[in-house]
Amino acid sequence: MDTAEIRRRFVAHFEAAGHTAVPSASLLVPDPTLLFVNAGMVPFKPYFLGQETPPYPRATSVQKCIRTPDIEDVGKTTRHGTFFEMCGNFSFGDYFKQGAIELAWELVTKPVADGGFGLEESRLHPSVLAGDDEALALWCKVTGLPESRIVKLGPKENYWSMGVPGPGGPCSEILYDRGPAYGPDADWAAMGTDMDPALEDRYLEIWNLVFMQDELSEVRSKSDFDISGSLPKKNIDTGMGLERVAFLLQGRENMYEIDVMFPVIQRAEELTGKRYGADAGDDVRMRVVADHVRSSMMLIGDGVTPGNEGRGYVLRRLLRRAVRSMRLLGYADPALPELMPVSRDRMGETYTDLVTDWERIARVAYNEEQVFRQTLATGTTIFDTAAAQVRDSGGSSLSGSQAFTLHDTYGFPIDLTLEMASEKGLEVDEAGFRGLMAEQRERAKADARAKRGKHADTGVYRGLLDASGPTEWLAYDTLRTESTVLAVLREGAAVDALGAGEVGELVLDRTPFYAESGGQAADAGTMAWDGGAVEVLDVQRPVRGLVVHQVRVTDGELRAGTPLVAQVDPQWRLGARQAHSGTHVVHAALREVLGPSALQSGSYNRPGYLRLDYGWTTALSPEQLHAVEEVSNAALREDLPVSSQYMTLEEAKEWGAIALFGETYDNSAVRVVEIGGPWSRELCGGTHVDHASQVGTVVLTSESSVGSGSRRVEALVGLEGYAYLAKERDLVGQLTSMLKVQPDQLPTRVADVVERLRTTEKELERLRLQQLLGSAADLVAGAEDVAGVSFVGTVASGAAGNDVRTLALDVRGRLPGDRPGVAAVIGEAKGRPSLVVAVNEAGQAAGVSASDLVRAGSEQLGGKGGGKADVAQGGGTDPTKADDAIAAIRRALAQR
Repeated sequence: MDTAEIRRRFVAHFEAAGHTAVPSASLLVPDPTLLFVNAGMVPFKPYFLGQETPPYPRATSVQKCIRTPDIEDVGKTTRHGTFFEMCGNFSFGDYFKQGAIELAWELVTKPVADGGFGLEESRLHPSVLAGDDEALALWCKVTGLPESRIVKLGPKENYWSMGVPGPGGPCSEILYDRGPAYGPDADWAAMGTDMDPALEDRYLEIWNLVFMQDELSEVRSKSDFDISGSLPKKNIDTGMGLERVAFLLQGRENMYEIDVMFPVIQRAEELTGKRYGADAGDDVRMRVVADHVRSSMMLIGDGVTPGNEGRGYVLRRLLRRAVRSMRLLGYADPALPELMPVSRDRMGETYTDLVTDWERIARVAYNEEQVFRQTLATGTTIFDTAAAQVRDSGGSSLSGSQAFTLHDTYGFPIDLTLEMASEKGLEVDEAGFRGLMAEQRERAKADARAKRGKHADTGVYRGLLDASGPTEWLAYDTLRTESTVLAVLREGAAVDALGAGEVGELVLDRTPFYAESGGQAADAGTMAWDGGAVEVLDVQRPVRGLVVHQVRVTDGELRAGTPLVAQVDPQWRLGARQAHSGTHVVHAALREVLGPSALQSGSYNRPGYLRLDYGWTTALSPEQLHAVEEVSNAALREDLPVSSQYMTLEEAKEWGAIALFGETYDNSAVRVVEIGGPWSRELCGGTHVDHASQVGTVVLTSESSVGSGSRRVEALVGLEGYAYLAKERDLVGQLTSMLKVQPDQLPTRVADVVERLRTTEKELERLRLQQLLGSAADLVAGAEDVAGVSFVGTVASGAAGNDVRTLALDVRGRLPGDRPGVAAVIGEAKGRPSLVVAVNEAGQAAGVSASDLVRAGSEQLGGKGGGKADVAQGGGTDPTKADDAIAAIRRALAQR
C-alpha cells in the first residue's frame, strides 16, 4: 500500500466519523517557541490553549513536520527522520478516551478490503500510563485483549505536555510487534514502567493517543510536573507516523525504503557505483541523502532559505550533510540536481506546489550546493595549513578546537575532517571537538528553553473575548467610530483607570484602527471623550477576534464604560494604503522582470516606505532594477483598478492568488486583493488604495542580500518618493554647478575627476616610498653594536604595514654581510602599530631569530607576533609604546 493510499484511507476513515479534514499547514508556523511544526497538533495549539475557539468539534489532518534534535541518528535507526508526515485526529471537547481508542483500533485492524490497514491483532500491543485504570479498562473492553497484552509505562513514555504550564494528559500508544528478527521477546510484567531500549526496534510505536485532561502548573521534566486541576474541556490529540505505517505495510525494513524515499537511494547508487545493502556505513550515508534531500526540498518549498541562524541554519545543515554524504560515497560532482528532482517526482504527487514552484526551489538548493563546494575548497586549504602546523611541531593530532573552528567557522564537516586527517596519517581530538559541540548545543538548548517559557499570557484577552465577543472591526469601512471602552489594562491586568501620562491598553466594542498584520504597520491616531484624550501608540490582535489598542493618556482620566470617538490619522492611513498597494505592485513587477519564481517571502510597509524580501540567488543588475521600477510606475500610470473579494483558500489557489510563505490562513474564507486583475492577485488582509495611480510613485532605493537565496528591495512611495527624487535632483544640481557641466555630462566628468585623483594618489605614494627608502642609508650609517650585532631600530612615522616590511628588508640588505645584522622597524596605520624584524644570514647563523625578537617587541605594543627566523611580523594596540618596543628588542639581543 503506497503512502498516498495510506494517507487517503486515514482521512477518509475520520471524515466518515464526522471529522473535518484540515489540509496541512506550512512547516513555518507563526509560533515564537518553535522553528518548525514538529507535531501534528501544532496548528491546533491555539484551540488546546484556549486562545481561540475551534470552528469544528473534531478534525483530522496529515501534517508536514520537521524535527532535527536527533539529526545525528538519521540513517542509523529505522525510525529517525527529519521530515515526516503525522496523521492525526483531534477532538475539542467532543469525544474522549473511549472514542479515540475505538476509532484508532478500528482503522489499524479493519481489513484492507474494507478500507483499513489490516494489521494483525496478534501483533498489536496497546500501552497506557501506569495508573490510568480508566484507559486500561477501555482498551480491554474495546479490543477484547487480555490485560497482560497491554503495556503499562511511566510518564516519561506516556504522559504528554508542551514542557511549560498549560494542558497535559496521559497517553496510550499502539505498538506493533515486528517479530523476533528485530529483538527479544518482551516480558511486559518484568520490564517495569520504563520502555527497554532493546525492544524499540521490534515493538515499533505507530500511533500515540493523547488524552488531554489536566491543567499543569509547573513542568520540570517529562516525568516531573505538578497538576493543578482538570481542564474545563477534555480534548483528544493523536499522531500516527505515516512513514512508520508505510514501511510496515510495504514490507520494508525502515522508513528510508518506502515508495517516496527509496528512489533517491536508487539514484545515489547509480551515481556512486555503490550498492545499498553491501556496506553498513554506505547504507547510513544513502539513507541520510534520501532523508535530507526530501527535508530540504520541503523546507525550501515552504519558503526557508539557507542561512547562518534559525530556520536557515537548519536548512543549510541538511543540504550540506546530503552533499557531504554523497562525497563520502565517492561522488564529487554536483549531486542535488541529480537527486532532488527524483524526490520532487514522488512527493509532488501529493504536494503539487513542489512541481509548480520547482524553478525557485531548485535555484535555492543548487546555489547552496555551489556555495558549499566552494566552502569545501576553502576548508581544505585551512585544513592543510592546520595539518602542516601539527606536523611541523612534531605532533600527530589535530586539536578539538581546530576541528571545531573548521566546522563552526568554515562549515567543514567533522566527518570530512576525520577522513582527511586519516589520509595524512593524523588523528583528531574527537573528544575535545565533541565537548565544544556539546557546549554549543547546551547554549542553543538554553536559548530554546528561554523561548519556550515566553508564551504570551493571553488569558485576560481570552476572558474579554468570551465576555464581550469579538471587536467590531471597521478599518476597511471608516476612519472614525463612536465607541465604548470595554476594558482598561496596564501590564496585562485590568485596572480601574488610566491617568494623564500613563500608558496602557484599551479594548473597545468597535474600532476603525488597523491592527499590525501582514507586514503592515498599525494605524496611528487619537481617541477623545468628554474631558480627555489619548494618542494611539500601537494596535494588535493578541487573540483572534479581539483588537487591543496601546495608548498614552494625554489629558484627563479614562475608565471602562467611557464613550469616546476613535479617530485614525487620515494622512497616516493614506500613506499606509499607498505603501501596501505599492508592495503588491513591486512584487508583481519583480515577477514580470525576473520570472514567476521570484516570490515574496516577507514584507514590511509603513506610510511612505516599503521593503519586500523575495527568493532569488543573485544581486539584481542596474538594468533589472531599472526595469522593476519602470514596470511598477507603468502600472501606476495605467491606473490599474484595485479590488478585493473573499473566497475559500482552495478557490483562491485555483484562481492563482499568491500566498505568503509561512502565513496561516483561514480555510473557510480568505481575502484576495487584485491590482489589474491577474497581474497582481494576492491573499492579503491589509488596507489598499482604490486605483494604482493613488500610490503616487514607486522609487527603489536599495537592493541587498538577506541570506543565501533571499534578496530584499526597499522603496519609497507617494510624497516620500517625490521627496527622495527632489533630494537627488538638488544633489545633481549642486554637482553640475561645482563641476560646470550639464547634467548628462556629469558621469563623464566625475569619472575623469576620480581617475585624476587615483593617478595623483599613486604618484604621491611613489614619492613617499622613495623618500622612505631614501632614509635607509642614513639608518644603516647610524647602526649600533649590540652584543656583536649591527642593530638598526627605528620608528617610521606614517609608514603602513607593507611600507614597514619594505623598509626593514631594505635596511637589512644594506647592513654588512660579514657580521650579524638586525633591522627592526615600527610603523602605524589607523592608530594601530605594526612591527617587522629582519635578520641577515650571518645573524641567523649566530642564532639570532627574528621570531623571538618580534615577540619581545610586540608585547610592549600590547599584541603578539611571529614568523620565521629571517623575517617576522607583529603588532599591537598602543602606538605610544613604539620606543619601548625598540628598547625591548635591543635588550633581547643583548641577553640572547
